Amino acid sequence: MMDGIEAVIFDLDGSLVDSMWIWKDIDIEYLGRFGLEPPAGLQSEIEGMSFSETAGYFKERFRLPDSVEKIKEDWNRMAWDKYMSQVPLKEGVREYLSWCSGRNIKLGIATSNSRELVTSIAKVHRLERYFQCIMTGCDVGRGKPAPDIYLAVAKQLRTDPKACLVFEDIIPGIQAGKAAGMKVCAVEDAYSLDQTEEKKTLADYYIRHFAEVLY
Repeated sequence: MMDGIEAVIFDLDGSLVDSMWIWKDIDIEYLGRFGLEPPAGLQSEIEGMSFSETAGYFKERFRLPDSVEKIKEDWNRMAWDKYMSQVPLKEGVREYLSWCSGRNIKLGIATSNSRELVTSIAKVHRLERYFQCIMTGCDVGRGKPAPDIYLAVAKQLRTDPKACLVFEDIIPGIQAGKAAGMKVCAVEDAYSLDQTEEKKTLADYYIRHFAEVLY
């Protein structure tokens, strides 16, 4: 998997940290403030969208009175405590980051989450020293499955996309990495277990945990 790889780019939620479960809970709580319930399939509809795109989608679909910026502020506030105390790294992540760092492999994060949350997560888990680039979907034109964010991270890392390996847990993210011309490894996550076979078909590799990459 690592042959010819000069840079590794991680999706955040569900790939680098075990956090996908948080957002379903937040959607229930947030929409409940307006007397609404999340419709079936909501999570699938917003997969891969940037933080700003998702907020805009919520405002339009649910006719929310708050601005997009207010919606994002509320989500950040609601997610903060959960991310700071309830979200662990995926199994084997720290060992894999150390392995890559020791071999001068460049590391980046390409997330649909907010910059406030990803920066805080990096600090809590002491990951800043590993990553040369952290980019969010709000920094580029389009969210996943468009390749924009992965191409932007590769450019900042000064690495040919063909020499990049992406770790992703959701189908739009896998599609984004492939559309960018990169190798993609799908990561197992409880949130998307029902999509395992499709993830295996779309990606170049599939892992249950990061120790599999090293051994």
